[in-house]
Amino acid sequence: MDASVTPLRHGGLSLVQTTDFFYPLVDDPYMMGKITCANVLSDLYAMGVTDCDNMLMLLGVSTKMSDKERDVVVPMMMRGFKDLAEEAGTSVTGGQTVLNPWLTIGGVATTVCQPNEFIMPDNAVVGDVLVLTKPLGTQVAVNAYQWLDQPERWNRIKLVVTEDDVRKAYQRAMFSMARLNRTAARLMHKFNAHGATDVTGFGLLGHAKNLASIQKNEVSFVIHNLPIIAKMAAISKACGNMFGLLQGQSAETSGGLLIALPREQAAAFCKDIEKTEGYQSWIIGIVEKGNRTARIIDKPRVIEVPAKDREGELW
Repeated sequence: MDASVTPLRHGGLSLVQTTDFFYPLVDDPYMMGKITCANVLSDLYAMGVTDCDNMLMLLGVSTKMSDKERDVVVPMMMRGFKDLAEEAGTSVTGGQTVLNPWLTIGGVATTVCQPNEFIMPDNAVVGDVLVLTKPLGTQVAVNAYQWLDQPERWNRIKLVVTEDDVRKAYQRAMFSMARLNRTAARLMHKFNAHGATDVTGFGLLGHAKNLASIQKNEVSFVIHNLPIIAKMAAISKACGNMFGLLQGQSAETSGGLLIALPREQAAAFCKDIEKTEGYQSWIIGIVEKGNRTARIIDKPRVIEVPAKDREGELW
C-alpha cells in the first residue's frame, strides 16, 4: 500500500521503505522542504511505523534558475527538509542531486522494524469507523492563492471569498502539509487501529478505495463527513466542480491519515491527538459489510476547519 515491507534474512526483522518526490507547490522554499519531508515520512506513518532510521534526499536543481536564485532557494529547501527530519527523530545521511529543467525535491525513508512495530493495513472489520487526521482542501487553497495574480481566474471566485480568506487558507494548507503524522501513527497502536493510508494525490475517495480494495474481510467504506479547510468548499463549488473536492477527488499533498479504528476507540483517539498536538481529527465514516469498495454519501456534511475564525490565529 503505502510503503514496501521486506522481510530480512536477519531473524524476525523487516525493512520498511518508501520514496516520494514532487515539484514546488508553495512559494516558501523552506516550507517546501518541510512539506516534502512530511510527505515522504507519511507513508511510514500510515503503516503505524513511528521511528525512521534514515532518510536520503533527492534534489533536481533547475537549470532555468540564475546562479543567485539557486544559491538562495536550494539551501533553504534542503534546510526545511533536514529540520523536519530532525523533528521526526531521524536524520538525512545522503541522497542524490541532479541538474534538471524542473526544480524537484523528494526523499527516501527507511526503517528496520520488528513485526509489532508496523500495522498491516488490511484488518478493517464491520462496525469500525473511519478517522481522518488533517482537513481536506490543500489543492484548492494552493490554486486559489496562485489565482490572486490571475484576474480571469480570480473573477470566478471573488464573489465567494476575499483575498484575506484565500491568504489565510493558503497559510493553513501550508502548515497542515508541513505537519508530521507521527503522533497519529503512535496512537494507532494505542487504540488498536485495523489499518490506515495517507491521503495524497488520489484524493480522499481514491485512497479510501485503495484501502478498501485490499481488506481481508468483505467490507466497504462509507464516508459521511468532509472536514475541509474553511472557505475551500465554496471555492470548489464556484469553480464548477473543477477540483471535485466534495466528491473526494481533489488531490491532497501531505494529507492526514485515514484510519479504520474500532468504534469504541475512535473518540478517544481524536481526543488524545487533540490533547497532544492541539489539532483536531474527525470521525468521517463507517465500515460496513460490502465488496471492498468506498463511497461518499450523496450529501456529505461539510465541516469547516476551523469552525470559526479567530483574529490572528490560524486554527
